[in-house]
Amino acid sequence: MSRVPNSIMLAEIRQQPEALERTLVWQLRRIGKLRAFLEKRRPRLVVIVARGTSDNAAQFGRYLIEIMTGIPVSLAAPSVQSIYGRTVDYKEALVVGISQSGESTDISAVLEQARKSGAMTVGITNEPNSTLANLAEHVLLVRAGREKSVAATKTYTGQLMSLYLLAHALGGKIGIEDLRAIPEAARAALELETEVAALAEHDREIRQAAVLARGLNYANAYEFALKMMETSYIVAERFSSADFLHGPIAIVDRDLPVFLFGPSGRAWASLRETIEKLRELKAEIVIITDRGNREAARFASAVIRIPLVLSELYSPIPYIVPAQLFAAALARAKGLNADQPRGLRKVTANL
Repeated sequence: MSRVPNSIMLAEIRQQPEALERTLVWQLRRIGKLRAFLEKRRPRLVVIVARGTSDNAAQFGRYLIEIMTGIPVSLAAPSVQSIYGRTVDYKEALVVGISQSGESTDISAVLEQARKSGAMTVGITNEPNSTLANLAEHVLLVRAGREKSVAATKTYTGQLMSLYLLAHALGGKIGIEDLRAIPEAARAALELETEVAALAEHDREIRQAAVLARGLNYANAYEFALKMMETSYIVAERFSSADFLHGPIAIVDRDLPVFLFGPSGRAWASLRETIEKLRELKAEIVIITDRGNREAARFASAVIRIPLVLSELYSPIPYIVPAQLFAAALARAKGLNADQPRGLRKVTANL
């Protein structure tokens, strides 16, 4: 299979099936202890604190945990503590810190304060010796290997895998065999690389885009938009397909490509309503989906179709892979170096 020329970002995208397998194996050996702990101390609330790509993973965790367990989930605002100096009562809550490096100062500060207020704490990180890993009572370690690319890819999917295991530990009906199948689904998504690179070449002149999703793939809309912004410097707006109809759809014209994550599960009816309105506006619509969605081709200008039938519940990890490939290929098509985004570095320490 011919591929677009290599880069660190592309190399790490291609490493994801193996990284996911390592993460799952490592965490399955340890998740029973966390599950037993949470069965004895079931939290009344889950609070997730993160920044950047990890915050996008947190969005996924919010949907997943609420859908699978019924426990309400909140996304923390670290600025409440770091800027305004206020403390929050996290008693009886489970506070989950997510950080690729484990060295985001405001994430660690929230976790530390949460422990003092009586919260249970979990850390999700790629670095076993990090500040976050040392602060949290329980650690779900992402086994992605050192991530060198500034644009995170394999740590994002590793965080999503970790959140499936956290939902399992909280009593959610997450199929372990379904999780074991995800690395192979990611591997199948990688086979789309040449097709996706051709689409990126076709779209190399774009300066702005919209990315839409609903429900479990909503986090992917944020993550795909972020990857295009940081590697190709385009203005990429991300929306819930429902929210998009309440005003933002006015930005659509023929020069605005719209990317949409379109699984065939419960979210599809709502997504289809939005797509039909986009068609009336003559928008270029690109749908990321799988073989289970037979309707997508009727509506889209282009379909990126993973060659498997996937349950919506387990679609977010394989679905983000072609989006990552597109972002990397778009940067190259524009003559940009995705490995050296301007103004960015790997670890950001927020005040």
